[in-house]
Amino acid sequence: MEEALEDMGESSSPPKGFGPPGVFDIKYDIYARLLESRNEEELLNSDFREQFMAHFNRLPPSYLLDLNVDRAEDVLLHQKILTEAKDPEKRPVFHVRFIKLDDLNVDVRKNLEDIEDGSYLTEALSVRHDTFVPIHEIIFSTVDKPKLLSQLSALLSNIGLNIREAHVFSTTDGYSLDVFVVDGWPAQDANGLSKELEAAVARIEGSWSGSTHSSGADKILAMQPKIGDWEIDKRLLKMGEKIACGSCGDLYRGSYLGWDVAIKVLRSEHLDEASGVEFAQEVMILREVQHRNVVRFIGASTKPPQFCIVTEYMRGGSLYDLLHKHHNILELSMLLEFALDICKGMNYLHQNNVIHRDLKTANLLIDEHRVVKVADFGVARLQNQGGDMTAETGTYRWMAPEVINHQRYDQKADVFSFAVVLWELLTSKIPYDTLTPLQAALGVRQGLRPELPENTHPILSDLIQRCWEADPAKRPSFAEIIVELEELLKQVKSPEETSDERRENANDD
Repeated sequence: MEEALEDMGESSSPPKGFGPPGVFDIKYDIYARLLESRNEEELLNSDFREQFMAHFNRLPPSYLLDLNVDRAEDVLLHQKILTEAKDPEKRPVFHVRFIKLDDLNVDVRKNLEDIEDGSYLTEALSVRHDTFVPIHEIIFSTVDKPKLLSQLSALLSNIGLNIREAHVFSTTDGYSLDVFVVDGWPAQDANGLSKELEAAVARIEGSWSGSTHSSGADKILAMQPKIGDWEIDKRLLKMGEKIACGSCGDLYRGSYLGWDVAIKVLRSEHLDEASGVEFAQEVMILREVQHRNVVRFIGASTKPPQFCIVTEYMRGGSLYDLLHKHHNILELSMLLEFALDICKGMNYLHQNNVIHRDLKTANLLIDEHRVVKVADFGVARLQNQGGDMTAETGTYRWMAPEVINHQRYDQKADVFSFAVVLWELLTSKIPYDTLTPLQAALGVRQGLRPELPENTHPILSDLIQRCWEADPAKRPSFAEIIVELEELLKQVKSPEETSDERRENANDD
């Protein structure tokens, strides 16, 4: 073993690829512990170090910082899981293990090694049998793809598990390694939980391999008879510069029949069934809605090989960019004007039975007259399509608790998201910026909300708090919010500066 450690550079500078000193120390400790547990035959295997290094090189630095040096064997387990995930027939690969019992009554946490002591376990369970909660760890690996985290968390929730921690990593060659620490399984029974997971995964056939390009294209091709006159002539569409990249496609500026347009192009490598459904859904909704506070639909191309959606180009960019990239602090009057624009667009959508389901500042665009318009209907849904909506859809930092909990939800889920947008307009901060998106979602489920600034106008503060109520029934509708915001705007602006005048000027230009 000493020779193997010397090969690592024990008495010299860290070997190439081991990163900065702190990172090298962690890798070195893990490597040393793994060598201690290997037999001589394995030590003589010259591939051991190369495989070890290759594993870390394909994962982000945050993976290394998440490892427990005392559980160095986890690295080998992760290597094995990632290797198995390369086989399409095995995906998703998952591994379940019991970690510990949590005592709900006292601040004592026993590790698995302690719990395996029979005397402790017998005595503890005889005293407080119902206060111990089994904690399990579940590791997943499959082809990385957009919204995989949402799919996995929904899967765990559907079998009654509560996610305590989530550690999510993507490899450089397109695979995921996701580690969840959960409770909710009633016994120290990793095998039973593994079988339940296997059954749950089987119920979602065809969505794991990442090889459903044809079904995605089929979803789009099936809508061709419905799109009619909205089908654009791609020969007249001129593509310009790329202005944004999304999870499933790219956004370009361009022109079409004299219009200055934005062109959302669906990338072929992401054309699976889910993205095909989202594309078709967005086109079907956009062609039905026309309002000054909803981005204008120009047309779409539903003919292969390239699928795209064409909308008006919004010169002002998104509210997200305005607040977080350009670091603008809004005056209250402008904040209220923006908020009213959003409410009027959302009220129109709700009147037409459209639930947006992903309302956030990145999906709110500004035109050259500073009018805000609601955009991006990829996950929107018509409320009268039938069936209860319980799927986890949207973006965690803006997501309503009933959506996070996979409960039935309605238009009031958009009102909750609007409250977070209002907070964002007030503070110019990203919601829950010290938390990961999943940590934020878990916090919201337990009652966490962003902290309102002390100098917030009391009427606005009260409105925001009512909009993000845990009980959807207590949240106001967008029609009611409009009345309150218009009254507040009258209080803070002089008559000649009202939002009506701003809109009249916009119409005259």
